[in-house]
Amino acid sequence: MKHGGFNMAIKRIGVLTSGGDAPGMNAAVRAVVRTALYHGVECYGIRRGYTGLISGDIIKLDEKSVSRTINRGGTILYTARSKEFMTEEGQRKAVSTCKFLGLDSIVAIGGDGTFRGARALAKHGINVVAIPATIDNDICCTNYSIGFDTAANTAIECIDKLRDTMQSHERCSVVEVMGRNAGYLAMYVGLAVGATAVLVPEENIDFERDVIEKIRQARLNGFTHFMIVVAEGAGSASEIAAKIKEAIDLDPRVTVLGHIQRGGSPNGRDRVNATKMGYLAVELLLAGKTNRVVCTNNGRFIDVDIDEALAMNRRIQSMEVNVLAAMTGL
Repeated sequence: MKHGGFNMAIKRIGVLTSGGDAPGMNAAVRAVVRTALYHGVECYGIRRGYTGLISGDIIKLDEKSVSRTINRGGTILYTARSKEFMTEEGQRKAVSTCKFLGLDSIVAIGGDGTFRGARALAKHGINVVAIPATIDNDICCTNYSIGFDTAANTAIECIDKLRDTMQSHERCSVVEVMGRNAGYLAMYVGLAVGATAVLVPEENIDFERDVIEKIRQARLNGFTHFMIVVAEGAGSASEIAAKIKEAIDLDPRVTVLGHIQRGGSPNGRDRVNATKMGYLAVELLLAGKTNRVVCTNNGRFIDVDIDEALAMNRRIQSMEVNVLAAMTGL
């Protein structure tokens, strides 16, 4: 079905997922495919990210290809990080694949590394739109990234269960969550579980003030169980537990949640937002826009230039830091 007002010179759109997987990626892929087909545009799935674009690992997608995928975690297109694509030669190979297969445009789903790859394709004349999908939620141009909400709720559920047994034994728990060099996931989860302390890479850490004193204060208030949430970029949970043991009469137990946070069926918010972002990505391409990122800003869906998006800086909001300080009693 074709609709007026669109750039119908676009006949074939490729879609890929790259970098770390995130719950909701399949919902975004599904939306790209269905929206493209709705407008009479063919859609091709590029498997294993930019690696597949270089090697030609590409399949034609239709409604059946994406049927019953909206609820599935991971990515049906697989994902990978490509060192070859970081080179000029690798990028030329990828562009040659696009031209050989007649791919007019690419929708790239992933994090900042995926965005840089999309920007490289744009510089070679390929129409691109990127969709933010990372549980780290560290894409500066958007308030929300696909997968964050599901990952946060997975971590919260795990810590709630862990707390049950830790409280029974009156122990200190040190839980490491994902996030690379970003503490958004740790901060969100820490607030949600009522952590004794939260350590994130964006904030300067005074171990005595930010951890030990908070545990001591909680003890004075009659608490016998203490939950320390650590972003992986803020330090090793094992090393932090060892420092706690050295400083105070406690024997902390370490839990590294790891890749379990990436798995599982996406929740409703991730499914719906991923669907809207996938739809908008195709609409942007058909409207003749390229080198764009689909974003959310204060509840609205917008699009920004990829170069602008990658140049932005983002910090944890001061309100979250202030709320955490109040909730932990310091």
